[in-house]
Amino acid sequence: MKLVFAGTPEFAAVSLEGLLQAGHEVALVLTRPDRPAGRGLEPQSSAVKQLALERGLPLLQPAALDDPATLSAIAAARPAAVVVAAYGLILPPALLALPPRGCLNVHASLLPRWRGAAPIQRALLAGDSTTGITIMQMDPGLDTGPILLQEAIAISPDDTAGTLHDKLAGLGARLLVRAFETPSVPRPQDGNIATYAARISKGEAEIDWRRPAAEIERQVRAFDPVPGAQTRHEGATLKIWRARIERGLSALPGTICAAEPGGIVVACGSDGLRITELQRAGGRRLAVRAFLSGFRLARGARFGPRDG
Repeated sequence: MKLVFAGTPEFAAVSLEGLLQAGHEVALVLTRPDRPAGRGLEPQSSAVKQLALERGLPLLQPAALDDPATLSAIAAARPAAVVVAAYGLILPPALLALPPRGCLNVHASLLPRWRGAAPIQRALLAGDSTTGITIMQMDPGLDTGPILLQEAIAISPDDTAGTLHDKLAGLGARLLVRAFETPSVPRPQDGNIATYAARISKGEAEIDWRRPAAEIERQVRAFDPVPGAQTRHEGATLKIWRARIERGLSALPGTICAAEPGGIVVACGSDGLRITELQRAGGRRLAVRAFLSGFRLARGARFGPRDG
């Protein structure tokens, strides 16, 4: 089938690769403009752009989709459908109405749960036991269109946003190909049970040790690899990458109850957290034994935004 594909990060690139391997003709690829990244703030191409260039696919990087030149280019491609996966731009009504088979979206949740920009992180933060992929027929709303296909997967107790992203990216590509192989009757979403997955803000990365250990442990996993759950100690910012719940611990929240090769044990609002992998600003992610060899943490000191 002749398609136009719109997407930006690795999650979307996996779906694009799946369509190409299934033999679909991708007549045009849309992705976000290059953005400054890294310490040198050099322009960085998206994963979708890199794949499109490797495959020699026609490519556009519009700043918006409602300008006449972009709409004309999409119309000239004469797609049967437009596929959208983690693109980052809103499709205007004129584009939604353009292809005969409409616009399909690959969304990383079981809609109507977690509509919006950060469904993977929000599912982890909420402690959901399952998530999945929805292939949706797009309409003018935010992830409100009728559902074509859905498939659920379990969230493992040790899943991070990174591991769950990879599982869902592969599932999304498979389900997208299936949607074109076996067309299904769209079914409307129940808006009464919808939840919203707001974009992750920088402020959410700060650990509030007054919260229960179970919530902080989920925060650590939800923000791995980006932005990283963080705390402060004597002016230094520390990112926490791996931790497990320490049951029955009772002390002032943020108190370091132990700092040993087996873990840094910190009191929370209820129970405690044993940190086993962390990182100092500008450093590398380290197992706790290696971290403590170069960074002193005293028992009885405290973690927190103002060091207690």
